[in-house]
Amino acid sequence: MRIAVDAMGGDHAPVEIVAGAVKWVAEEEGRQAFLVGQEELLKQELKPYSYDPSRLSVINASEIIAMEESPATAIRRKKDASIVVANRMLKEKKADAILSCGSTGAQMAAAIFILGRMEGIERPPIVASIPNMAGAYTLLIDVGANVDCKPRQLLQFALLGKTYASIIYGVEQPRVALLNNGEEESKGNSAIVETYALLRQQPGINFTGNIEGRDIFTGKSDVIVCDGFTGNVLLKTMEGMALFIAKGILDAGGPLPAFFQRLDYTQTGGAPLLGVNGLSIVCHGSSKREAVYNGLKIAEDCYNKNIIEMQQLELSKAVETEA
Repeated sequence: MRIAVDAMGGDHAPVEIVAGAVKWVAEEEGRQAFLVGQEELLKQELKPYSYDPSRLSVINASEIIAMEESPATAIRRKKDASIVVANRMLKEKKADAILSCGSTGAQMAAAIFILGRMEGIERPPIVASIPNMAGAYTLLIDVGANVDCKPRQLLQFALLGKTYASIIYGVEQPRVALLNNGEEESKGNSAIVETYALLRQQPGINFTGNIEGRDIFTGKSDVIVCDGFTGNVLLKTMEGMALFIAKGILDAGGPLPAFFQRLDYTQTGGAPLLGVNGLSIVCHGSSKREAVYNGLKIAEDCYNKNIIEMQQLELSKAVETEA
């Protein structure tokens, strides 16, 4: 499998990005990574490593899109940015997937403008895996790609999340819930109430109703749908709470229970941007080598399970609804 890695994106680029890619490539035959970024800098970073240059190579991209830049504007102006070059490689079938720890907005903009959206998708979402009390994972979608969402877009997220849960985690008839401030059908703002009605109308979705924040970890649902603003705040609150509790345990004399490893985002690595015509893995901006390595494994798993084709198939079955 060939993965184009945005080596310039993220808080710890390129050092940790390069290290994670080197580890992933070295582990198994058949893996190939392209480090996309400033050529001379990346070649310097590779000097301490022993690697097969036919399986790990550098693709020059002279520009970088900073986190504070307007994603759409930067994508149009910086044609030689690392995330743009990586997306072009995927579009031109020179790579099978891309991975980036850089600006999520830039990655989404590049995917929309270069790869294109799947038919029936207005806004591609990001899905995240949340460990639950049942020993499995609950998917949260969207976790940051779209801050303002219309009901029909939330319905599209549900379809994509259902497909991901089914294909990647092997869940038959995934239970889909809508994140809300109460379980009653009438609860929530107007967009959520309307989304509830749309989900209930969709025969291809095993919709179980509203779910409250306290039940996210219980395993009551397999997929939880929300807008990207809510999802991102929720996800980062979870990360902060996990760190807070871990520090409290350690300060009190530790040790940390083994299950805390399941709360460590580096063990998941990344998550795919769903609904686009190509496999694009979004990683945490503060990812280090272990998270990058695990993100590359996620890309490989999605590729081997044909997640792009399965999303397209599920969308083709969707029933048209009013929104």
